[in-house]
Amino acid sequence: MMAIGGGLEQMERDFESKLRLQQNHGKEGQVQRSKSITFRAPQEQFTIDDFEMGKLYGVGSYSKVVKAKKKDTGNVYALKIMDKKFIAKENKISYVKLERIVLDQLDHPGVIRLYFTFQDNYSLYMALESCEGGELFDQITRKGRLTEDEARFYAAEVIDVLEYVHGVGLIHRDIKPENLLLTADGHVKVADFGSVKPTRESKLTVLPNTTYDKACTFVGTAAYVPPEVLNSSPASFGRNDLWALGCTLYQMLSGSSPFKDASEWLIFQRIIARDLKFPVYFSDEARDLIDKLLDTEPTRRPGAGPEGYTALKVHSFFRGIDWKNLRKSTAPKLAPESNVADDDDPHDSTWNLSHTGGVFVPYLPVVDGSISATTSSSEKQSQISKLAKIDSFDSRWQEFLEPGESIVMISKLKKLQKLTNKKVQLILTDKPKLVCIDPSKVLSKGNIIWSDNPRDIDIHVTSSSHFKISTLKKVISFDDANQRAWQWKKAIESFQNH
Repeated sequence: MMAIGGGLEQMERDFESKLRLQQNHGKEGQVQRSKSITFRAPQEQFTIDDFEMGKLYGVGSYSKVVKAKKKDTGNVYALKIMDKKFIAKENKISYVKLERIVLDQLDHPGVIRLYFTFQDNYSLYMALESCEGGELFDQITRKGRLTEDEARFYAAEVIDVLEYVHGVGLIHRDIKPENLLLTADGHVKVADFGSVKPTRESKLTVLPNTTYDKACTFVGTAAYVPPEVLNSSPASFGRNDLWALGCTLYQMLSGSSPFKDASEWLIFQRIIARDLKFPVYFSDEARDLIDKLLDTEPTRRPGAGPEGYTALKVHSFFRGIDWKNLRKSTAPKLAPESNVADDDDPHDSTWNLSHTGGVFVPYLPVVDGSISATTSSSEKQSQISKLAKIDSFDSRWQEFLEPGESIVMISKLKKLQKLTNKKVQLILTDKPKLVCIDPSKVLSKGNIIWSDNPRDIDIHVTSSSHFKISTLKKVISFDDANQRAWQWKKAIESFQNH
């Protein structure tokens, strides 16, 4: 464990030493870059006890981002907490180093700011700018879909950031609504540079041993991956992000990603085939822009040609945008979080700071009833019953059902909240209804997440184990140790399709 932390500390010392070397000997060509920098964001000697933890902002494959207030100053940050053990096991150390170095050098009002870093025996911490407006994804979910004026504003601010990022020779490679954060007054901040890739023309100082592999290397999120990456074809750095921009704009306007399907494999097939359908309410300008951004020929995407981003900015969809004063413009009004109480217990005492190191250890197997098929003879229930084998079913969950109601799928999951992973029982019934139950407490009824109207729910899968359930009232994140996120999505959406 300490070797990892020590390695990062040594990395910073070595990096600063190399910067001094290149300042003294740059003319002799002894280093890669001619430009020297100093770290804006220092590595501090803080501990997790120095912070008061708030709500969970988001979760990734090896990290969580949590609202954290520094106790002595009252300053609020988005604290990115990364598990050392998982980083080492998955060989992600170079990604973490690169993200830290890149964020330290980026200077744009639309890029999330890194303030400082620190670490302990278990975790690495990055104190990032806190964006009280939350994720753009949440705005799309709460509103159902955005108006074209709203989407135009957000897309313009993303383009402004991409032009800067590409201008300094970086590829973001994971542009999507979850990585577009909003300030309290509604302006976009691009976050999560964990997949960032510098090009040979990068104007930033990077690690001496940085490799410049093809921009078509598979990273990011399935629904936003361009076809050239899936086909392993060479791709120019800016074009990957432009494709993802097209997917994001489509999702803003429709509420759903353009190649949405039941599994990653099916999503990839739709991307390769360019199986793209536009809702009838899209304007001609929006349809034309998205159609061009999602061109299978990367060089034809607006912004990728010899005219650069000018070709994108002059598109008719952006008529009326004041590109020079974007950050001074009034942002769309944010849809607030619902005041409906979540089923999280604010007095839950299962979390304490001694758990910090154990939060991100790779998930242990969960032994529980994974799926229980009903006895219904309908084709729908027959299909759902094949999602996984029946392990067991505890009859005590029957008390949460109404007469004649049957369980379709049931599993013990981890519900992600603040820094704790609360174990819950999630049940899908044929009503249809979703019930979330805390097994540690004897309750007369579970918390009903969704029932009655099949359309009032959206399931977003971010990995095989992690998924979000979004309703008009709340967004809840779950982790399935048995990696059945796609099965939950398929089972729930089967009721929406009938």
